[in-house]
Amino acid sequence: MRGRSFPVPHLKVPQMIAAEVRRLISTKMSALALSALVIVPIIYGGLYLWANQDPYAKLSDIPVALVVEDSGAPADGDTPARNVGDEVADELLKRGDFNWHRVSSEQAQSGLQNNEYDFAITLPAGFSTALTSIAGDDPRQAEIILETYDANSYLASTIGSQAVEKIRTAVAQEVGQEAASTLLDSISTIRGKIVEAGQGAAELATGAAELAGGAVQLFDGAGTAVNGAAELEAGAGTLADGAARVAGGNAEIAAAADRVRGVVDQLTADLPQARSDIATDLGALGLDQATIDAVLSRLDVVGAGIRAGDQRVDQVVGQIDELSSGSAELASGAVTLRDGLATLRSGLGTLYDGTGTLRDGAATLSSGTVQLRDGLDSGASEIPDSSADLRQQQAQTIADPIKLETDGVARAANYGAGLAPFFGALAGWIGIYALFLIVKPISRRAVTALHSPVRITLAGWLTPGMFGLVQMSLLFLVLMFALDFPMVYPLGTLGIMMLASLTYTAIILALNVWWGEVGQFLGLVMMVVQLVTAGGTFPWQTLPGPLAFVHNLLPMSYVVDGMRQFMYGGDLSRTITDATVLVSWLLVGLVLTGIAVARKTRYRTLADLEPSILA
Repeated sequence: MRGRSFPVPHLKVPQMIAAEVRRLISTKMSALALSALVIVPIIYGGLYLWANQDPYAKLSDIPVALVVEDSGAPADGDTPARNVGDEVADELLKRGDFNWHRVSSEQAQSGLQNNEYDFAITLPAGFSTALTSIAGDDPRQAEIILETYDANSYLASTIGSQAVEKIRTAVAQEVGQEAASTLLDSISTIRGKIVEAGQGAAELATGAAELAGGAVQLFDGAGTAVNGAAELEAGAGTLADGAARVAGGNAEIAAAADRVRGVVDQLTADLPQARSDIATDLGALGLDQATIDAVLSRLDVVGAGIRAGDQRVDQVVGQIDELSSGSAELASGAVTLRDGLATLRSGLGTLYDGTGTLRDGAATLSSGTVQLRDGLDSGASEIPDSSADLRQQQAQTIADPIKLETDGVARAANYGAGLAPFFGALAGWIGIYALFLIVKPISRRAVTALHSPVRITLAGWLTPGMFGLVQMSLLFLVLMFALDFPMVYPLGTLGIMMLASLTYTAIILALNVWWGEVGQFLGLVMMVVQLVTAGGTFPWQTLPGPLAFVHNLLPMSYVVDGMRQFMYGGDLSRTITDATVLVSWLLVGLVLTGIAVARKTRYRTLADLEPSILA
């Protein structure tokens, strides 16, 4: 039904706020209830963040079973026997990252089931031999066994997986460094041998060059010798021919001399008879004996000359015979010389061909040794000359080539500080939601008596909003001083927290004014939705599509982002967007509340005068 207006005093917003506050503290129990609700954000957000302030700093308190079944690797040549499992166990116990307990496999199993250990790590038999198998012909991976018991703690299992990965990485780095060190030492030794071989090749190249030069000279000399032998052979042939001709001429002279000697001998033999016949004939002619003697005396002179000539002919013939014999021997020797020179020339030709082959082979050898020398020098230059210290550093780099350098532009100090924006934003909503359990959204009597939706709306918003500011201020003090979370922009952090509280107040106020107890329940639903969509733990991009869409709509997402930017020193330009979205939600909430109040001032029913079940 349409109600009537009654004359009432002209109330202002502060007066309405004061009236509601007096109602809230009218009794000790109500005042105690209000105080308890004011500290709800501290109880929720403060206690949770205190409990999770820095859990990773207390990993050393987590009990972990360590089982070493490794029997070690036997000695192999220069490599001594080694038990890597014991080495790893000793290092883990020394570091104390967890509360390690070196136990047997049976004790580990029993401890997991009895909640004595959160997880167990086993270094099995053959751990060392597997790690050292890299140097053999059957390389294989070593195993690290992680046993978890999620009934004790799921997160402990997750932490165990991370711990095993760190152990695996550390062992892999150590083994990789040792293998790389051995490899680099071997390469250094090989380089030294290559350098020595290069020096030997250089000497060989020098010798080969000298050999090639000598071979060329030998080839040229052999060619000269062949030409000389050919000339000698030709000369010997000429000599043989001349000697043959000389021998032939001597034979003819000897024959002529023999004929002359025969004639002379005949004359000498015939001379006495011829003298007798001449003397007779002269006597017959009537010559006196004196004339005959004179004639015969002359004939005797001729005979003496003939006999003397005969002697001389004998001498000439003897000399001609000797000359003929010598010419024959000379001709035979010249032929032998010619034949020998022909053989020499043929041999020198073979030698010439051989020296040509030797020359070509020596040139090839010289070229090959130069290539060998250059190849060895090039190969040696490709392998860096390194000291033992440098090789050790190189081995470390090979085993662990990447160093993680974390340089966060905006960084949370610890795990708790990382969760603070999310739980601060969530605690603010919970605190305002709790306040509306006892705070009246609007005064129904004021709605009935006043026709001022704006004043009624502001009073209904500012009353819980004022307590919300107290809540967020107290929570801020707890975060900054009690929990000692660093804040780059503390005033900005406080400001965004206060704006969030006022925005939450406007939203929950509107829900309550429009739908009463149902609206209050919808406030709880909104809190649950924002709990999973605000992106407080995992990145919001990992959300399913519909929830990711909701993330960009609801206000808590922007509260979380704004607090992160102010606390960690992030991009302050993003806080403008965050504040703009929150102010928009605040104004929408106030406008919707004003519309609902305006409706109530014009249309009232008997139900409007009934007390709320939450009042």
